[in-house]
Amino acid sequence: MDLNQQDVNNNQLYKFLLITGIIIISFNLRPAITSVGPLMSTIRDDIGLSNWSVGLLTSLPLITFAIMSPIAARLGNRYSNERIILLGLIVLLSGFAVRSITEIPLIFTGTILIGIGIAVCNVLLPGVVKDKFPLHVGLMTSVYSTAMGVSASVASGVSVPLAIDMDLGWQGALLVWSIPAVLGLLIWIFISNKRTSTSETTFLTETDSNIWKSPLAWQIAAYMGLQSFLFYVTISWLPEILHSNGMDKETAGWMLSLTQIIGLPASFIVPVIASKFTSQRVIVVIMGLISIVGYAGLLLGTTYTTLLISITLIGLALGGTFALALAFLGMRARNAKQAAALSGMAQAPGYLLAAVGPLLIGYLFDLTQAWTAPIITLIIVSTLVLLAGLGAGRNKYV
Repeated sequence: MDLNQQDVNNNQLYKFLLITGIIIISFNLRPAITSVGPLMSTIRDDIGLSNWSVGLLTSLPLITFAIMSPIAARLGNRYSNERIILLGLIVLLSGFAVRSITEIPLIFTGTILIGIGIAVCNVLLPGVVKDKFPLHVGLMTSVYSTAMGVSASVASGVSVPLAIDMDLGWQGALLVWSIPAVLGLLIWIFISNKRTSTSETTFLTETDSNIWKSPLAWQIAAYMGLQSFLFYVTISWLPEILHSNGMDKETAGWMLSLTQIIGLPASFIVPVIASKFTSQRVIVVIMGLISIVGYAGLLLGTTYTTLLISITLIGLALGGTFALALAFLGMRARNAKQAAALSGMAQAPGYLLAAVGPLLIGYLFDLTQAWTAPIITLIIVSTLVLLAGLGAGRNKYV
């Protein structure tokens, strides 16, 4: 075999492992959090927490996302995205181990470590996609957002069976999701040592500063944050809402899983369609209206049919809006370094806003002892997502 053929084979292997690595990273970005929702009441009763404080198990990672997002972007551009993603996986694994210890301080410490690990991977992934696949941002966004949806839905559905039917307890059921992190670690060790660059990735402080001054970047951040508010509230409290309407806990957990499975086609299709248009405002409006109607259906959820229709609409909306938010990070940037800056900027205030969600909804329920006020809040937030998207969907660059 000549040297040229060997180089071609090495490049093909690198490309294959890079795509595989991106998908494996995607498998690590949701299950550590979505697996908690169906076990909320079990964890709450076991360690003696109130509804709002057990909501911290979902909100703490989001607060960590907000703090770590700008830092992760800078670290990635100083030491390379690949190496910092590898470091993020190591921190994520440490978080899984610490969170599985049944001591309240360690549970919350592990949750913070998990948030740091996910935040690093979450922020740097759009930059990697923009850098390595500059002509296929929409398609690659579809691939990894769909992979995120698959892992999130599986985690939601099997949490209760793992904890109860397989007698792993809530600790073991949550620890299972460290397995994708181990696989990711092995692949990204290779990728980080064989990295290549297809475009300039040097990060300029001036670029970072200008991003924070861009009205369009703030509209993207609002879209990211508000849709994340809806998603994390849904994975935290939808099983409890359904349980209050008469479903048993295991069925409610699978309904949450169904919500995310239904969103998978939207996760894949929306970025591909969005990339074919210069403006995405029509898609924003369609997704926004589906979300509003879906959450409004929970107020009427007295029958199984009504709840199923509502869950279907919510799933489509969550899948589509999240994928579109990710696509905006690449579409509204001119190059990889700007995509990394926009990703770090948008996810910082965005996830800080999202972190309020599970806590606020838990507090509203504690205050009213009913789900009416929390659901009305979700309808209002859905409307705000639509309004923010009208700005983010314009044919402009940050």
